[in-house]
Amino acid sequence: MDEIQLGVPQPLVESLPDDDGAAAQDMHRAIEGYNARLERLIEAAADEGEAAEAILDLVEHFEDRIERFHAFVPELRAWGQSPIYAIAWRNLYADCIEQLYEHDWLAAQLDRERNARLVEDGIRLSDL
Repeated sequence: MDEIQLGVPQPLVESLPDDDGAAAQDMHRAIEGYNARLERLIEAAADEGEAAEAILDLVEHFEDRIERFHAFVPELRAWGQSPIYAIAWRNLYADCIEQLYEHDWLAAQLDRERNARLVEDGIRLSDL
């Protein structure tokens, strides 16, 4: 398994308003935490399939965060506030998913695991 390192895209940092850089620092800190989490997940996994299973949980976490920040955008606009930070965080999480899928071994395993979960969920729902 290849080493996986997520990063904060420079265009995303450049899109933030010129402030004290706190938002960019927060993003870098968050990505450092996710990189540490990824490293632990990969080290604990016995094989690529098990690693993909754990990483898919992280991908689903990113997808939940994308939805949450996406929902903030119209609400912030309705209150006359700038949604730039919500958009930036939403885009950061989407980029993290994209970065994970750039690893060929992981992309195939993630797709396989996602399909397995869909089938498993479908079977459970039909049993009700």
